[in-house]
Amino acid sequence: MHMKFQVKKTSGSARAGVLQTTHSTIQTPVFMPVGTSASVKSLDSFDLMNTLDAKIILGNTYHLYLRPSSKIIKTLGGLHKFTGFDLSFLTDSGGFQAFSLNSNTKNSDEGIEFKSHIDGSKHLFTPQKVLDIQYDLGSDIMMILDDLIALPATKERLTTSINRTTKWAKESLIHHINSKENGIGTNQNIFAIIQGGTDREFRKLSVEQLVGLEYKNQKFDGYAIGGLSVGEDKEDMYDTVEYVKEFMPKDKPRYLMGVGTPENLVENVARGVDMFDCVMPSRNARNGTLFTSFGKINIKAARFKSSPEPIDKECECLTCKNYSRGYLNHLYRAKELSYFRLATLHNLHYYLNLMREMRGAIMLDRFEEFKKDFYHKRGDDG
Repeated sequence: MHMKFQVKKTSGSARAGVLQTTHSTIQTPVFMPVGTSASVKSLDSFDLMNTLDAKIILGNTYHLYLRPSSKIIKTLGGLHKFTGFDLSFLTDSGGFQAFSLNSNTKNSDEGIEFKSHIDGSKHLFTPQKVLDIQYDLGSDIMMILDDLIALPATKERLTTSINRTTKWAKESLIHHINSKENGIGTNQNIFAIIQGGTDREFRKLSVEQLVGLEYKNQKFDGYAIGGLSVGEDKEDMYDTVEYVKEFMPKDKPRYLMGVGTPENLVENVARGVDMFDCVMPSRNARNGTLFTSFGKINIKAARFKSSPEPIDKECECLTCKNYSRGYLNHLYRAKELSYFRLATLHNLHYYLNLMREMRGAIMLDRFEEFKKDFYHKRGDDG
């Protein structure tokens, strides 16, 4: 089935939509838990589908290609069968990991050459190769290869990045449509990734080039804003998203990659973004930082040792309904493995619930009130 997307309601620039893939119907705005190696750390598919009610999660092309290998995953029935999570998967292109995990990555017009962080073996990701890996994985949404760069960057490097990203996008679109005609990846969809740093001129150039691409009367199924959340000031991120959204199609999903804090989500939903992913809720959970409706707490603090309270009185997650701060403090200090699961369930529930609340507010055209209330509870009036 080809992906369907429909915006149901807007409140200001914020959008509530429905995204349908072969495997699930996803209410947007949506946050996608990150399952780097076909697993959200410390959780299983039952936790994700039943306890958290997550409709889509993210898998990582770079990591899965290296281990266990996309061929093994294909043999075992693709990501859905392999993991037991039979709702939707989005897989990234692997370009960001090749860029961030290696000091000796070489980008050329052909693709990204890198050494495996596992055994040092050499590999080349081309636009076609990255899609072929994702066909093996069987994900519902595939990200295409883009030329990601660190910020700040020179105008020359930004120009190269935009040109290369567009060149690779064109090659990806052609490869995907031809593959589908040959019966490969027929239920899979591709998103292009807009680059350009925080420079308006470059962002406009990138988005216009990508939105303009088509092959055999077909275009990309969605568009992502890439290259943010890499160290720039948050106001620069917000300004960039605000600016770029004006050039993005209204009828296609908009995905902001790798973002971020609860505040980042609220601010970017306000600017019309539909999809997000970030390792922050799961990684922070493992490090003792828990998100609540009134801000963050660090569960390892001595003051929680004898607290009978749940992490967050307003939270309905499995952890808050059954366990105290005192117990979680103890599990963390005793290095008990169950701590990781309970803390991760709480943080991801907080994020997924935040998205549901935002969607509810948009449907009632009360997003501005929601945003005020969100900051007010945190003791920060925005």
